[in-house]
Amino acid sequence: MQQKTEDTSIKRMAELLRRGATLTDLSCPACSSPLFRLQEGTLWCAKDEKKVIVIKEGEEPPKPTAEPSVNKGYDKLEATLLAKVQDIQGKIEQTQDIDELQKLTLALSELLNSLEKIKRMKT
Repeated sequence: MQQKTEDTSIKRMAELLRRGATLTDLSCPACSSPLFRLQEGTLWCAKDEKKVIVIKEGEEPPKPTAEPSVNKGYDKLEATLLAKVQDIQGKIEQTQDIDELQKLTLALSELLNSLEKIKRMKT
């Protein structure tokens, strides 16, 4: 079983090299396997199949960021909510009914709260 795991790791390493990754002089802190630098600059452990982040002594670890697809989802949702805010703004300008105005301002408040939450999640 050990031999099969090592063979699989070696095959992954060979595939990384074929794809243009660079073998570095660094080793994985978890398994001591050599680390590869992918073309986009990410350090990768082929054995653990994980991204590795190197932090120098005294440095703060980077804050995790949302995946690009998640950010796109937030951007789309944010744009939709902004469009709804504009729709409600137009309705507020046109209405003379106090009850309708109260409903519209409540909806507007909820939309603005949602927009604020999305902005916090994106940062």
